Amino acid sequence: MGLSLPTRSGLPESGQTAEASRPLSLTILGATGSIGASTLSLVAADPAAFDIVALTANDNAEDLAAHAIKYRAQLAVVANPERYRELKAALAGTGIEAAAGEAAIIDAANRPADCVMAAIMGAAGLRASLSALRRGARLALANKECLVCAGDVFMREVERCEGQLLPVDSEHSAIFQALEGQDRAGLERVTVTASGGPFRTWSKDEIEAATLDDALNHPNWSMGRKITIDSATMMNKGLELIEARFLFDLAPEQLDVVVHPQSIIHSMVSYTDGSVIAQLGMPDMRTPIAYALSWPRRMKSDVARLDLAQLRELTFEAPDEAKFPALRLAREAMTTGGGAPAVLNAANEIAVGRFLEGRMRFADIARTVETTLDRASAEGLTGAADDLDAVLAIDHAARDLACHVIG
Repeated sequence: MGLSLPTRSGLPESGQTAEASRPLSLTILGATGSIGASTLSLVAADPAAFDIVALTANDNAEDLAAHAIKYRAQLAVVANPERYRELKAALAGTGIEAAAGEAAIIDAANRPADCVMAAIMGAAGLRASLSALRRGARLALANKECLVCAGDVFMREVERCEGQLLPVDSEHSAIFQALEGQDRAGLERVTVTASGGPFRTWSKDEIEAATLDDALNHPNWSMGRKITIDSATMMNKGLELIEARFLFDLAPEQLDVVVHPQSIIHSMVSYTDGSVIAQLGMPDMRTPIAYALSWPRRMKSDVARLDLAQLRELTFEAPDEAKFPALRLAREAMTTGGGAPAVLNAANEIAVGRFLEGRMRFADIARTVETTLDRASAEGLTGAADDLDAVLAIDHAARDLACHVIG
């Protein structure tokens, strides 16, 4: 079971929408984050092509209200109920509905919309993403945790609902594009590229002493703080391997990572005849987002165009798992399966949060994750989870365990 390329029968053949004259109705879960901002920039470039149904945010009621007004959303939802009054006041007189809380986020996902951009960070996005999928929306998936924590559960729902699931991560979008029109029987392996983050050329001792500012100084990508730290530890690549394993129904041994500092090739698919198909583009999230919104066609964007002559060289190297143990831990969790990836993700979220708060050293992030995984295995938390409630129970227990490990 894995992601079959969505059939074209239920998708537009001449434009972004089922009817060329009708705009794409769109809901964005996580509208004030980096993915939400990139999505809205595409909307702003061609507003007539989109009809915004709902926008959600976790805590930023001020920006959420401004976006809802600018893009004429029908509904705006803030996850934190304490920010409801602020949101409602900001939207007074606009005719835009305001709501707050987890149930309201799920309601936003259930509002009729052709496409739902699932960009809520963390396990908090699981229920809403599944709700959108179950009602038959095209789900543009930017939430790693849906697959890392609940890959088996999530992909079973994709198959049961015959849903349309399109990946938004640049690496998985690249794999998706490299697989289109190909015979899966000829697939040999998939290679995900990694920039190497800010510490690619640092020694292990230098990494031990890395500061928060050092870790947030990504050389290529402009992203949110949490994912930028994941890039610095290379945990993001490990999570992406787990995602790809479920999305494309791959065995762990079919997945590999190569460090590619220029971030121009986003992934490569190798076939049994020796061919390798790669997807290239500038490091700009608007490219994979645009593809997820407009598939099977392509929409125009003002992303900078790739000039290989100007770049002059593309380089590659093997990742150093001694310097970046998070990648090894993710591989091990992927191979173990069951609840291990959910434990990995939960422990990493807790550890990264502590680091961002200045309460943990950078190198202790991976150490915390490894100790949590060991203890979770000993306590029987890494067994299979049959449904979303079981996944969330593992997530909750693993977070408590990680906090105990940290002390």
